[in-house]
Amino acid sequence: MSEGIAIVENQGVIEIHIDRPDKKNALTAAMYRTMTAALADASARADIGVVLFAGKGDAFCAGNDLKDFMAGPEGGEAAFDFIRAIAAFDKPVVAAVQGLAVGVGTTMLFHCDLVYATSDARFITPFVNLGIVPEAGASLLAPATFGYAKAASMLLLGEPMDAQTADRAGFVTAIVPVDGLLDHARQKAAALMAKPPQALAATRRLMKGDLATLNQRIEEEARLFRETLASPEAQEAFAAFFEKRPPVFRR
Repeated sequence: MSEGIAIVENQGVIEIHIDRPDKKNALTAAMYRTMTAALADASARADIGVVLFAGKGDAFCAGNDLKDFMAGPEGGEAAFDFIRAIAAFDKPVVAAVQGLAVGVGTTMLFHCDLVYATSDARFITPFVNLGIVPEAGASLLAPATFGYAKAASMLLLGEPMDAQTADRAGFVTAIVPVDGLLDHARQKAAALMAKPPQALAATRRLMKGDLATLNQRIEEEARLFRETLASPEAQEAFAAFFEKRPPVFRR
């Protein structure tokens, strides 16, 4: 457990609530470690069949807490460990998404099986804007999900994708009212729990397919992420962010 993450068990479902609403649920290294540990616990336990991710307040997740992230390498390594854990997780994952889903708040959803979103959900991947590269296999999965042109608008321009576009693209399972979001996600998690577990697991493995290419891309992204994070471009982008000014990049 850590401040900012609440874990709830409910009839075979582990719910991981990102609980830092005053910071739009931005993630710290400690929060990443708690979520990674919760996934490991859920994977190891025969009585747990589903994991449900949700965010408290009016945002799902604003991505990395940049101050925590820039404080040292611990934040980056904790984030990469979480990404590896959710990509490799062997049981169904449900997500309830409202408001902002920024950075890893969007890319983690590629590894969820069912994603329910409110109409105000906004999916934003501003990696290039910060002088860095995408993570969680997004450079592979976004073009495969949205098509190259839509993925380019997100990953190259950093333009938001609204819930309706995400729904049409198949990134979102359904759009649901905000006041019923968590209940709806819980109902679907309970429905998964009622399925025959071996058939469910086998079908999920078939749908996911061979993960070797995805895992290779995740590691390649992680290597480039570390390199770009130390670059003059990233240093300027982060400085401009904290100083609330437009960045100036040299060619």
